Amino acid sequence: MDYKDYYEILGVERSATQDEIKRAYRKLARKFHPDVNKESGAESKFKEAGEAYEVLKDPEKRAAYDQLGANWQAGQDFQPPPGWDQGFEYSSHGAEQGGEAAFSDFFENLFGQGRASHAGRQTRHEFHAHGQDHHAKIMIDLRDAYEGATRAISLRAPEVDAAGHVSVRDRSIKVKIPKGITEGQHIRLAGQGTPGVGQGQAGDLYLEIQFQPDPTFSVDGRDVYINLPITPWEAALGGKVKCPTPAGVVDLKVPENARTGQKLRLKGRGIPGKSAGDLYAVLQIAVPPARTAEDREFYERMSREMNFNPRAKLGG
Repeated sequence: MDYKDYYEILGVERSATQDEIKRAYRKLARKFHPDVNKESGAESKFKEAGEAYEVLKDPEKRAAYDQLGANWQAGQDFQPPPGWDQGFEYSSHGAEQGGEAAFSDFFENLFGQGRASHAGRQTRHEFHAHGQDHHAKIMIDLRDAYEGATRAISLRAPEVDAAGHVSVRDRSIKVKIPKGITEGQHIRLAGQGTPGVGQGQAGDLYLEIQFQPDPTFSVDGRDVYINLPITPWEAALGGKVKCPTPAGVVDLKVPENARTGQKLRLKGRGIPGKSAGDLYAVLQIAVPPARTAEDREFYERMSREMNFNPRAKLGG
């Protein structure tokens, strides 16, 4: 996917005001409009200018785009950094793409998904208006979903000054994370969006939950998975082993002759809820290294005395 320098496309500096961006777009739109300019490539430039303006005219999209930094070159191979938009607020009007315009893969990867899932309604009566709803993604620990928590989170939202320059305002809010929340669910904070006009109510803030990457556990819905190492003798003889879970260590019964990749289910040990998820321990047989002469002699004795060929079915 090619990186698009929207400032370069419109021919403006990154410090340009909103009015300067609007004037630059209108100039290019008049120059390359297909009804006016029949030259080869004019329509492509017209669409490219429209895409750039779609981002830079909107303070929220522009501020988010600016978070990617100024070191990318137009046409350079690009993938959005993981979590590039975490903690960045979008209001409902910023979530809408406007019309039926078909934009590039670059635009769609940055702004084409998840921006309008909770688009707010704006109603006007005389001089009163409901404030815009805001949306942001936040990262929480898996343990928070098991136990519930209250966390202070930092959010960023764009502001436009009187001269038309866009800046980013940081704010910190406390959020109560309910026990049993899953990835992709939203927490609604009433009145934390854009203030209303006149007697209109403030908009709401919707926080989309994502889990921090965990070195031990992976999650699928309410089910939780762990790759659990066991010794060869635990696999062969069976018995109880200690198994970590996000809620603490529990005893797990390993059956005799267990095998690598075998899943053992701990019912109800997944993310809590009316229908709690399960925890699956995926067994991984760990082979002890032969570090000493005694270790090596033990393995050699096993090879002599145990009638075992794991490649027998392969004809080896």
